[in-house]
Amino acid sequence: MRIDIFSDTICPWCFIGKRRLEKAIESRGEEVEIHWRAFQLNPEMPSAGMDRTEYLERKFGGPEGASQVYSRIEEVGRSEALNFAFDRISRTPNTVDSHRLVRFATNIGKQEELVERLFQAYFTEGANIGDRKQLAEIAVEVGLDRAEVEEFLAGEDLKEEILAEDLFARQQGIQGVPCFIFDGRYAVSGAQDPEVLMKVMDSLNAAAAEQSASE
Repeated sequence: MRIDIFSDTICPWCFIGKRRLEKAIESRGEEVEIHWRAFQLNPEMPSAGMDRTEYLERKFGGPEGASQVYSRIEEVGRSEALNFAFDRISRTPNTVDSHRLVRFATNIGKQEELVERLFQAYFTEGANIGDRKQLAEIAVEVGLDRAEVEEFLAGEDLKEEILAEDLFARQQGIQGVPCFIFDGRYAVSGAQDPEVLMKVMDSLNAAAAEQSASE
């Protein structure tokens, strides 16, 4: 089964959704092929990112508005054994380079490890994952070659591909993430409970079995 996941590396619900999908896959013993797809929560974000305080002011009207939103995310996160530390984040990054790096890692079989580490670094350590030096450090931690990563990030390779993918998602009506596309047929939006994801898997498997039986 193929699952395409439109996600952003600074989306807390995407981290939660990842955990819930993992539970669904484990519960069903499903063999899956996962493809992480690029989506930007803040497509107009300056390349250097933005001071976190300024970002919260613009998006939520200030720390108090953000606190209401994030307290709910923290509560849900704890139910998935995720300890969000939003107070450690000092800068909201532009995520194009992180998406580029995920695609780079995909080509050498390190996609899952890198996505997980990016989420952990940003949400639990407050790492600036828009900074290329920080991205290189994270990449090395999951087994990528430092020199190759630094050379890649210094250029523009895959940037147009990432931007085109983000645009494609919006043209297809995706307005928020995570968005899970199962076998190119069913779309599930949001960090749904594992049971919801399992039902989709079951439906696809049932349809495949029915088709096989009729052939």
